[in-house]
Amino acid sequence: MNMKQVTPNRVLSVVTGSLAAILTVGLFAISSAPEAWAAEPVAHEHHADVTVYKAARCGCCDKWAEQMQASGLEVDVVIVDDPGSIKRELGIPRNLASCHTAVAGDYWIEGHVPIDLTHQLLKDQPDDIRGIAVPGMPAGSPGMESPNPVTYQVLSVDKEGQVGVFAVRKGKASD
Repeated sequence: MNMKQVTPNRVLSVVTGSLAAILTVGLFAISSAPEAWAAEPVAHEHHADVTVYKAARCGCCDKWAEQMQASGLEVDVVIVDDPGSIKRELGIPRNLASCHTAVAGDYWIEGHVPIDLTHQLLKDQPDDIRGIAVPGMPAGSPGMESPNPVTYQVLSVDKEGQVGVFAVRKGKASD
């Protein structure tokens, strides 16, 4: 049996080398991952019709969740320290990100998606769609009502990761 003497310098050398290897492999995995998917989707168990993941201080997310609840859906709101971690777990493309993420049935809903489109998604249950998104925070989208609403796209992501237009909406003006 070959035994080497353990010295503080040898321990530091082994630890440093191991960390460098781990960082190299990790960075390679991140940089070589397809842009469209940060991770494969992870199944989450949900008891409400819609579960909303949001940061504690996001008021527009609360407004969106309230509108979802007022539409007749049971809504759970989960406060998370890192909303990005939920997006990564669900495999939501980074370029479609918004402030909150919801899960309804087998689908993810990213951002200020119109309430009726969530109902439509749950009613139709399309086999080829993973989720729908309103990237960013367009003025006039649900929870983002504004005196200057804009027209915005609601995008869908299919099981192959392809992004398409699910709907186009004109935002609503605030009262």
